[in-house]
Amino acid sequence: MKRGMVNGIERPLDLLNKSKGKEVLIQLKGDKQFVGTLLAFDMHINLALDNAREVENGEIKKKIGLTFLRGDTIIFISPATTSSSS
Repeated sequence: MKRGMVNGIERPLDLLNKSKGKEVLIQLKGDKQFVGTLLAFDMHINLALDNAREVENGEIKKKIGLTFLRGDTIIFISPATTSSSS
């Protein structure tokens, strides 16, 4: 048994792999937040999201749909826990 392994996640990209097809929250530089379904990512953490929405103060500000986010603009990625899905 490996120490430090939680829920089968041993490396950072393991968490992204487990998040594919699920909703994630993305914090970008410049205080922008997006929520969307993670479709794909690469080694630079460039992301493809479906049903992407810009979020401000917990409220949906703008619906964007299918979008691409550059990895160098991302501060963090987290599994989304919002109850408001549109």
